[in-house]
Amino acid sequence: MSKPKPVYSPQYRQQLVELVQAGRSANDVAKEFGLHATTVAKWVRLDRMGTPSVVRQPSVKPTSGPLNANERQELIELRRKLRQVQMERDILAKATAWFAGKSEKTSTPSTNS
Repeated sequence: MSKPKPVYSPQYRQQLVELVQAGRSANDVAKEFGLHATTVAKWVRLDRMGTPSVVRQPSVKPTSGPLNANERQELIELRRKLRQVQMERDILAKATAWFAGKSEKTSTPSTNS
C-alpha cells in the first residue's frame, strides 16, 4: 500500500518559493528540506503564473436531497447551454466534413500523361 501524500501548509510552501525566488535552485531547496525537486519547481511555476502555489482548491462534495430553486434554475440553464454547444459542435463537424470533401474534389491532380 502506498503512503499518503504529505500535506504542506501554505506558509511552508510560500517560504520555499521565496527561497527559490531569492536565487537558490529548486534542486538545492528540495534537497535541504527533503522534498522532490519537481514538487518545489511546481510550486514556483504556479507562483510565477499568478496561481498561488500555497492554495489548494477544496474538494466540493455533492449534497444529497432535493435541489433548491437557485440550483434547479442553474441546472436548467446549464442543460440549455449544453444543448446549444452540442448543436454548434454537430454543425461544425458537418461543415468540416463538407469542406474536406469539396477540397478533395477541387485539389485532385489531373493526369494528362
